[in-house]
Amino acid sequence: MDEKSIKKTIFSGIQPSGELTLGSYLGALKNWVRLSDDYNCYYCIVDMHSITSRQEPAKLRRRTIEQLAQYIACGLDPEENTIFIQSHVPAHAELAWVLNCYTMFGELSRMTQFKDKSSKNAENVNAGLFTYPALMAADILLYQTDLVPVGGDQKQHVEICRDIANRFNGIHGDVFKVPEPYIPKVGARIM
Repeated sequence: MDEKSIKKTIFSGIQPSGELTLGSYLGALKNWVRLSDDYNCYYCIVDMHSITSRQEPAKLRRRTIEQLAQYIACGLDPEENTIFIQSHVPAHAELAWVLNCYTMFGELSRMTQFKDKSSKNAENVNAGLFTYPALMAADILLYQTDLVPVGGDQKQHVEICRDIANRFNGIHGDVFKVPEPYIPKVGARIM
């Protein structure tokens, strides 16, 4: 058995919002570099998540490529980690649709991030923002993820992912590994 197959799997991603912030570096990227020694890591630029708010397409494409370069500049080795752009892997959207059909409306309506963002941006409350947790669950479950490094503000999304995975597995057998949140001690409140 090779080393990659016995390591636990981690999945995490950041939206291509523009310049790399101190919060993103300390809260995510610095930890990602450290985690890549001990885990089989999938790091993603979650550009599909970013279109839940209006984006200028050319600017989003540019920021996505720039963020990919920033990942590498911060020390993520593409030879040791799987680093990719979410929209370039159609399985993310495909699985999100399936998981939407196993996600309860009530679960989604209780998500704090949806409530916060929709109250701050009432003119752009769209279905993508509402179903964001199902897409995040697809991102995570697609890679049979063991651990999801998240800030405390994203823990609720990992919990709904676990609920969706358990519900799906209860109907279809053990299809998905049920992930655990991994909240780093350093930087967890910065994200």
